[in-house]
Amino acid sequence: MRTSHRFVVDEPEVPFELTVLYEDDNIIVVDKPHFLATTPRGMWYRQTALIRLREYFDDPQITPAHRLDRMTAGIVLFVRNPTVRRDYQMLFQHRQVEKTYECLAPCRPVAVPRTGTVKELAAPSVFPLIRRSRILKDRGRLQAYEVPGEVNAETMIELASAQGSVVVPGYRRYVLHPKTGKTHQLRVHMNSLGLPIAGDDLYPRIIEPDYTDFSNPLQLVARSVRFVDPVSHRLMLFKSEILV
Repeated sequence: MRTSHRFVVDEPEVPFELTVLYEDDNIIVVDKPHFLATTPRGMWYRQTALIRLREYFDDPQITPAHRLDRMTAGIVLFVRNPTVRRDYQMLFQHRQVEKTYECLAPCRPVAVPRTGTVKELAAPSVFPLIRRSRILKDRGRLQAYEVPGEVNAETMIELASAQGSVVVPGYRRYVLHPKTGKTHQLRVHMNSLGLPIAGDDLYPRIIEPDYTDFSNPLQLVARSVRFVDPVSHRLMLFKSEILV
């Protein structure tokens, strides 16, 4: 029997497919498009990855093991077996999943952040580098922000391979390896370096969204996740096919 849905008024239809990359008795792995929320929130209900999956598989027990921002595309893992749900969620909570992101951002010198640290790993080359700072996110405030104090966010940033790294004039692809998982961490860290991600409607400034316009996605993709499956103990690797 299908789950009942609350009535949602004026929820725009997100015109992109949710691609299932893998499924077994325990999990479903999807390649989530830009603009599709992971779970219901605010004005979004039916146009979310969770509800699409529950309807497609006719299974109300499907639950996300983690989440991506609505504007971020890429790999998301859902759990369909309630008896092992906690096992998969703990992988992400305990940072036992290796995550890699790709983004499109300006091709220009790195700016000096106002707080936190930048450590070059192959000096005198700027990249790769490690960006560390303290990020806070207040309830009801759209932007996360950095403040002085104990570090709670760390990202390793490198250039994509030289082949194809320059996508459009003035921009290039970066590969991001988050070591922590603070809200908007990658967007905040790139912006703090003077390299705001293309299509970002929050950083460096808030742009009033048009929820019916899908022409300018945030150029940020969760490219891959890698982990040891807590049930089968197999090494699992999933890669997004969405381009930036």
